Amino acid sequence: MLRSFTPKFTGALALSFSAVVMAETPPTEPPKPQDGAGQLTLGNVNINAEAGIAGSSTTEGTGSYTTGAMTTATKLPLSIRQTPQSVSVITRQRMDDQGMNDVNDVVKYAPGLTLRKFGGDRQQFLARGFTIDNLMYDGLPTSLSTFTLDTITGADLAMYDRVEVVRGATGLMTGAGSPSATLNLVRKRPTATPQVSITTSAGSWDRYRTEVDASNKLNEAGTLRGRVVAAYEDDKSYIDVRDKQRQTFYGVLEADLSDWTTWTLGASKQRDDATSDWGSLPSGRNGEDLNLPRSTFLSNDWAYWDRDSVSMFTDLTTRFDNGWTSKLAFAKIWAESNTFSSYLNPAAGGGFTQSSGQYDTTDVQTNLDGSLSGPFQLFGREHELTIGASRRQEKFDQKGGFWNAATPVDIYNFDHSVIEKPDIANRQPYESRNTATEQGIYAAARFNPIDPLHVIIGSRLSWYDYDNRSGAGDYKVTQEVTPYAGIIYDLNDTYSVYASYTEIFKPQTQQDVSGAVLDPMTGESYEIGLKGEYFNGGLNASVALFDMTQENRAYAIPDQPTSCRATNRTCYEAAGEVRSRGIDTEISGALTPNWQASAAYTLVLSQYVKDRTYDKGELFAPNQPKHLFKAATTYHLPGNLEKARIGANVLGQSSTYGRVGTGHAEQDAYAVVGLMAGYEIDEHWDARVNLNNVFDEKYWQGIPTASGSGTYGDPRNVMFSLKWTL
Repeated sequence: MLRSFTPKFTGALALSFSAVVMAETPPTEPPKPQDGAGQLTLGNVNINAEAGIAGSSTTEGTGSYTTGAMTTATKLPLSIRQTPQSVSVITRQRMDDQGMNDVNDVVKYAPGLTLRKFGGDRQQFLARGFTIDNLMYDGLPTSLSTFTLDTITGADLAMYDRVEVVRGATGLMTGAGSPSATLNLVRKRPTATPQVSITTSAGSWDRYRTEVDASNKLNEAGTLRGRVVAAYEDDKSYIDVRDKQRQTFYGVLEADLSDWTTWTLGASKQRDDATSDWGSLPSGRNGEDLNLPRSTFLSNDWAYWDRDSVSMFTDLTTRFDNGWTSKLAFAKIWAESNTFSSYLNPAAGGGFTQSSGQYDTTDVQTNLDGSLSGPFQLFGREHELTIGASRRQEKFDQKGGFWNAATPVDIYNFDHSVIEKPDIANRQPYESRNTATEQGIYAAARFNPIDPLHVIIGSRLSWYDYDNRSGAGDYKVTQEVTPYAGIIYDLNDTYSVYASYTEIFKPQTQQDVSGAVLDPMTGESYEIGLKGEYFNGGLNASVALFDMTQENRAYAIPDQPTSCRATNRTCYEAAGEVRSRGIDTEISGALTPNWQASAAYTLVLSQYVKDRTYDKGELFAPNQPKHLFKAATTYHLPGNLEKARIGANVLGQSSTYGRVGTGHAEQDAYAVVGLMAGYEIDEHWDARVNLNNVFDEKYWQGIPTASGSGTYGDPRNVMFSLKWTL
């Protein structure tokens, strides 16, 4: 066994360690034309988050819609009940039951999140009135922005065990970002027993998909294990001309270097080739609905949006005999996006014209994190501590251009083959190159002063450096402190009440009168709630009230100073503020041994507090629904029908709108229902059918604008799946 280390801390324990990771300021979107006592000693208690459903993180093979532990919020292995924030998990079983294939599907069905599409291959993830700009892979954060989102997401779910979701500010673990939410995609790991499956699917609009997943030990002792996952998808569409092919490969090795040390090495590659648009469907100049068919495609048959993403990751985990664990993790993503497509412009005399753009984007993200965690003894009680340091960097390069030519088009009688592909030699060049580096240290401790009371205190200290390699605009953020505090009180063996306070910061590029870059925006999140845990963790429920603000938003000075006008620039002050309040409720897991279910209701009111353009109290994010309800369930029939199962899901939301011209483009309240039926033919074969949008609801997945960004949700469709398991 590894020798126990027993550090001793003298004096007051100051857990104001602060941590950082790297984030980036989103690149601009390519333009369109225009002492002894108090001694503290580490204990000998082993914290193990991988044992049974109560305390288990892995969801594969459990058949459950919940998990026993998650680390996304604080890096401490806590149950959902003991995490003082609104947290959810989309398990492997739920992904399979609903036929989820990529991250967009997770966002669409996860509690409290909204998927916004503004093109066939362009999307945003939204929560609590803000845009989600951090995505984690095995706990290591990855930056998202307008184009990096298009480049590195759409991740195929074949390689993931689960997706953990934390709503609210997550600065302790992610560093820079908005106070919205964070998704943590947790990869599948090798198994020591043989495990092979092949799944084939076919459905509406000539959609086909095949997945292969194989895992086993690679030596007799089982100290070396491996797993490979491959998937291929040919996805036609209800939209004219549009189609997409996706190839995914994932491989991972896990080696026990000793009884206490495990090394993991893995890599993945995903390639998407799509006939795609840039913008999508337009509204009228002031938001009028133009009643375009859902099949309308207003780009050309030569248009494409291709993406290629390669990732490599490795981690070394060492477990000490006193219950402490050290982990060193490294990951790198090389992502490319190549697009040559078109978008609409409102014509001066009415109608629309079409213009085109061509862009090559490279996004390389590197992430390193080292942490140490375990139990310690203080005043005769056992507590837990995690400390760490991290560094991440994003190098973003984009070059390309657009054409000034604007060809008149008839959007109701559009011919995809008439407009010729422009000559690249005639384009107006565009280039954007920047590097964002964030590094930091972090710490979090969970104190247990009395049996029913738990207090979590943490902090992160961040250094952020933005280097605009294509011009002016460099800036730095130094020693940004991000605190975290939570308190949980166990009312009994089932229920706990909690309160938490979290923060996050987000750098911004606007300048003040002196020419200095404004201080970062800061996001604060207050939350109180009640959580329940039933059936030894097999069912979790929660209800929470949250109140969030984002301050120091860039605010254009109403009367521009002479010095700003003289240099033909707009000067700002860090005075803008928005506030988001609401209710977050969820229940997920097993209602009975045969019945898995998940249901969530979210109420969000997001408003301006101070802004130059919008009045106090005006909606800040009208494209996010005030009321959002999501539910899914699967029931295994009893008796002679025990091999059969049935399921259903529903997504319902209140009305939303987007500001267009002097009016609004509106989406009425709607609900989308899905049904599922499955049958276990024998021990090797299982069949499933999913009927989606049963009532063929017509709704906007992305509200249109006058220049075209409207995207309809999928019409009614069916998918048949057959799975063979060894």
